[in-house]
Amino acid sequence: MKISLVIPSYNESESLPKLLTQIQRIADAQSWSEYEIIVIDDGSNDNTFSVLSAIKKIMPQLVVLHFRTNCGKAMALQAGFARARGERIIMLDADLQDDPQDIPRLLKKIDEGYDAVSGWKAKRHDPWHKVIPSRVINSIIRQMFGLRIHDMNCGLKAFKQSVARNIPLYGDLYRYMLIFAHAQGFRVTELETTHHSRKFGVSKYGFSRFFKGFFDLFTVFFLIKYSKKPLHFFGSLGLLLSVIGLIILIYMAIVHFLGHQIGDRPLLLFGILFFLAGLQFVMTGFIAELLTSQKTKQDPPIDKEL
Repeated sequence: MKISLVIPSYNESESLPKLLTQIQRIADAQSWSEYEIIVIDDGSNDNTFSVLSAIKKIMPQLVVLHFRTNCGKAMALQAGFARARGERIIMLDADLQDDPQDIPRLLKKIDEGYDAVSGWKAKRHDPWHKVIPSRVINSIIRQMFGLRIHDMNCGLKAFKQSVARNIPLYGDLYRYMLIFAHAQGFRVTELETTHHSRKFGVSKYGFSRFFKGFFDLFTVFFLIKYSKKPLHFFGSLGLLLSVIGLIILIYMAIVHFLGHQIGDRPLLLFGILFFLAGLQFVMTGFIAELLTSQKTKQDPPIDKEL
């Protein structure tokens, strides 16, 4: 059974030689007959590509994909997954914070019947401004989606190929891969893994990532709940606004018939605004529904046939 390791990398020239050596030792110890290591150089401006080129000469299992410019982790993963030929796909960061020694344990979980397995950094060696926001987001995810995963954004994950091929990766939504997998009916679990402090380079993420992740979370919620029936979302919101606007306008009409001036009242403008905004949302829902119906028909999620 072929195994593919997908490693996005940006300015990680110092850590990559050690990481690739560790992976090769693990592969030899586990007697992997077929495996490939796909490293995506995401437009690094250090000597990452030169380092990988040198390693490639002595490591035939290494595949290097080089981006002309920095495109982000999502694009790197997308390219890596598309290139991967393995039935089992390992996703791993290049910074050595996740321990490659945990890879066999994740693969064992896949062999037990799970479709996706995520690492869980129970003892995390990161600064507080990364740990606290991560815990907040993970707590919200557990409440919103009912997915009991402690560490959604762990860089170490294992998938069956069918999972990696069906997960949307644009933008920063790769952080919520397990949510999409769970929503599509795949079996998802987690496994406590070892986490190390960063030894080389600097982190590519700051506190602003928390706010981006928070907004991305609502994008995920919308895509899962309403992407196939957008009218349910826009129609419900539009109906609510229209009803509020209609109530205000009826009230203002009654006030007018009682002989009071309403032309200079802000409430009249609010009523008109709410009513028209509601109609606009409903029309947006209809247009989104039409666009959705025109999309290419997707294959049903059949994984077994008797």
